[in-house]
Amino acid sequence: MSNTAQLQPAYILHIRPYRDTSVLIDAFTPLQGRITLIAKAARGIRSKHSRFRGLLQAFVPLLISWRGKTDLLNLVSAEPRDFFSIQLTGNILLCGLYLNELLMRLLYRYDPHPTLFYAYQIALTMLPKNPSPALRLFEKRLLAELGYALHLDRDSQTQQPILPDQYYQFTPSKGLIACLTTTTISQVSVFSGASLLAIHREQWTEKPQLLDAKRLFRLALQYVLDGKRLRSRELFFLLPRNINNAMPLT
Repeated sequence: MSNTAQLQPAYILHIRPYRDTSVLIDAFTPLQGRITLIAKAARGIRSKHSRFRGLLQAFVPLLISWRGKTDLLNLVSAEPRDFFSIQLTGNILLCGLYLNELLMRLLYRYDPHPTLFYAYQIALTMLPKNPSPALRLFEKRLLAELGYALHLDRDSQTQQPILPDQYYQFTPSKGLIACLTTTTISQVSVFSGASLLAIHREQWTEKPQLLDAKRLFRLALQYVLDGKRLRSRELFFLLPRNINNAMPLT
């Protein structure tokens, strides 16, 4: 079955060498989802004259055209999109790589997610100034798009509203359940009702709320990833300790 598209918005998630002078690209588009493309003559000696020269980079908003079969497509053209281009450097670059790796790991190819595409775009614009809120918002949107939306305003067992002064245990397969005692439960999975309601409203103005959001979404994503390790997160633990402790992925 042929697949042809003209000037579709896209971001490159991952790129790797293919044969002698080509590259394989995983791109994220709003209408096709994650797609795999071949960019011919995009590297090596011939790349000096390639029509893709300087364009095939992560985090650059592009308009791309392709044709071919649905399992492997040929990139026909790529041009910059009239959208604010983000320059991610240093530690913030690792945050962007984390977003890309989540999409690579969790999205099926050719499964459209237009809402998630724009959530990703917003996350990239937020990262340079507000990395922690940017990551938490995207993780929340991603879980919802994958069918794992967290219901943070009610007890999953009783369906009663979450109470600010109550504590709740989060289990990915069951949701939130009120704790009668927290002394025998791992504190990693216990959250205050006040914090859960703040995360539900996306009003994480306090540092403890952001830390709880990171802990909560990590538990949910570990469940969805089913044991798959994230290389981008492991890279954070290779940073010097004084930098590592301040980063939004650790």
